[in-house]
Amino acid sequence: MKTIQHAQPSRRSILKKTLAVSALSVTGVGTMTLPTLSFAASLSKEARDAMTPDAVIAHFKQGNLRFRENRPLQHDYLAQKRNSIAGQYPAAVILSCIDSRAPAEIVLDAGIGETFNARVAGNISNRDMLGSMEFACAVAGAKVVLVMGHTRCGAVRGAIDNAQLGNLTGLLEEIKPAIDQTVFSGERSGSNDDFVDAVARKNVELTIERIRSNSPVLKQLEEEKKIKIVGSMYHLSGGKVEFFEA
Repeated sequence: MKTIQHAQPSRRSILKKTLAVSALSVTGVGTMTLPTLSFAASLSKEARDAMTPDAVIAHFKQGNLRFRENRPLQHDYLAQKRNSIAGQYPAAVILSCIDSRAPAEIVLDAGIGETFNARVAGNISNRDMLGSMEFACAVAGAKVVLVMGHTRCGAVRGAIDNAQLGNLTGLLEEIKPAIDQTVFSGERSGSNDDFVDAVARKNVELTIERIRSNSPVLKQLEEEKKIKIVGSMYHLSGGKVEFFEA
């Protein structure tokens, strides 16, 4: 009996379908599900450069949907590792919290070579983080700066409760402006999860403001529409990554 072998779709064909459907999704014309860029191979320069910032965001939204529905891609991480040895072409740089429950690559169902990842308690932006994000976008060509906070953030709770501990004390000071600027009618304490989440969201918004004000490089790239700087909140309950409207 002759065995019929089905050809695997090429990375190029997947990219073309993704870009076409992304355009429809962004303009609101289509309702189809985005094909994925995560395949056996890591993201190529050709594929990344062909994407718009909106297409990258749409890609991550679809990845998070797969995560929530427990149908992640069958990533061939070893193939992605081998394929990316000669070079890396991530589509985005993600500034997120160190919280073990909020790993950005997993909740967005991204593979090796798709994202730069910067993690620090409370997803704050300092000089080192800004320099890293400038490298990611201005040098390496990433299209999106994604600041990702999350619900029930321990760093935010510590800032609200005025925790004191070595170098952590100074880090939490960076979060405290979000406390004062958070509009909230309930109990304003670290024991109130709703208040913690509200402050965490405001902290993401302020981090984005600081990125724009403290990095002329990234601000110019955004003004030239070469990148987008966007915020998001990962919800521990349910697993949704909520993207803020740009």
